[in-house]
Amino acid sequence: MASKIVVVGSIMIDFTSFSPRLPKPGETLIGTKFEKKYGGKGANQCVTAAKLGASTALIASLGYDTFAQEYLEILKTENVDVSHVQIQKDKHSGIAHITVAEDGENSIVIVLGANESLTPEHADSAVDVIKSASVLLCQFEVPLETTLHALKLHRGHGFSIVNGAPARANFDPEILKLCDLFCVNETEAEVTTGIQPVDLSNVQQVVDKLLDKGCNAIILTLGSLGAVYASKTNRNVTRIPAIKVHPVDTTGAGDAFLGGLAYFMAYHPNLLMDECIRRACVVATHSVLQFGTHASFPRRSDLPADLFT
Repeated sequence: MASKIVVVGSIMIDFTSFSPRLPKPGETLIGTKFEKKYGGKGANQCVTAAKLGASTALIASLGYDTFAQEYLEILKTENVDVSHVQIQKDKHSGIAHITVAEDGENSIVIVLGANESLTPEHADSAVDVIKSASVLLCQFEVPLETTLHALKLHRGHGFSIVNGAPARANFDPEILKLCDLFCVNETEAEVTTGIQPVDLSNVQQVVDKLLDKGCNAIILTLGSLGAVYASKTNRNVTRIPAIKVHPVDTTGAGDAFLGGLAYFMAYHPNLLMDECIRRACVVATHSVLQFGTHASFPRRSDLPADLFT
């Protein structure tokens, strides 16, 4: 059976240190805990959608190491189709060093490793999977020529979402024109538009600049403030608030949002965009109340039943 949500993206191994606060430049702090987890924006978004009950496939690249084999088993357990995850024998798997502070904030440094070997030819080898997707989900954590190529393959076959993370100041504007929806957070929007700081007072200016760059539609996520949405057909921003909570770990919240958004767009296509965003915010809010990435992503049974009606 064809996967309704196909993710072309990254797989990372997360090494997470917990600390009273984030260190200042040149400062060494004594942490409270260490964990090895499995992440990467592409895999995280795919696992979120799968845990909600979606049929998913991941097109990605892992290294020749024990982390890769462990991760493949985890993905299979979540019923993710991994038949298009390639092993690169001359690369290590991508890794992320994460520091999480007691207030839930985090800082992350990534080394892409095998993710850099995800090529347009790799996407070509999965062309039938890509074309059959109701929703194609991509990010900026793999070579952008591969993201662009996947969008070209999928064009006219469904709905496409690009998550502009990690932030890139310069990239081929064709990506913005080819994807149906471009999603960034405040920091990513600052890098992409040059507008600083991005906050509720200037989101219309940010959106206008992204639309002028060629975007068809935009979601700007604002953490605890929710998200705003605008499109070429209605440039005025619509704000969708989030439920107020006390987060324990915000790592992966953006991925939870995007995985949730892809799920609701694929399985509830008659919903208005602002309602899909509202429901995705509920998924993301649930994730910040738990530690880690995959472990924090809710299953359908963890969420209110009316979210799926």
